[in-house]
Amino acid sequence: MSEKDCGHSHDDRKKLVRLILYVVGGLIIVVLLIIFLFWAITRPSKPSFILQDATLYAFNLSTGPSPPNALTTNLQVTITTRNPNDKIGIYYQKADVYASYRNQQISLATLLPATYQGHKDVIIWSPFLYGNSVPVSPFVAEALGQDLNAGMVMVNIKVDGRIKWKVGTWLSGRYHLHVNCPAYITFGDKSKGIASGATVKFQLVQSCSVDV
Repeated sequence: MSEKDCGHSHDDRKKLVRLILYVVGGLIIVVLLIIFLFWAITRPSKPSFILQDATLYAFNLSTGPSPPNALTTNLQVTITTRNPNDKIGIYYQKADVYASYRNQQISLATLLPATYQGHKDVIIWSPFLYGNSVPVSPFVAEALGQDLNAGMVMVNIKVDGRIKWKVGTWLSGRYHLHVNCPAYITFGDKSKGIASGATVKFQLVQSCSVDV
């Protein structure tokens, strides 16, 4: 084979490699464009959450020397979540529920069961939240004492988790879910709960803020 033929063969191989790269690159761009358009058309709406009620078993602030400024909380909450999407399902991979007061966590996190929520489906959770002698800062203890004397405390029920969207057989990546449900708990003469012994149940039906 002459040097001229070798040169032509080398140029042909370079052209073939370049053509293959162009084809593969074009296919990747087309696939990404299809995924983007599909996602834009079926863009999911975030789920809605409602705090239905809260049953209070214990809510006691200790200001003694041992331990100082400690809060004991024992309650059960009922939370409903609705998937508003017509064609998109939601996988709740992991979700923790806990109680918070003035941005300080006052209960242990309760893990909700992993579940799938179909189109327009509603899920109801009723977790128990416990916090035994949880230390709180002096500022939080003082504010809580004032709220208790006033007869009303706002406790935030929060959900932190990870979800995935499902369209047909396609499953998205993980998204962080953050839910904040304000619960207004009244005490003493101002109590609006239904008492049964030392237990008080509050019908709240409170909408929650949701970030995904």
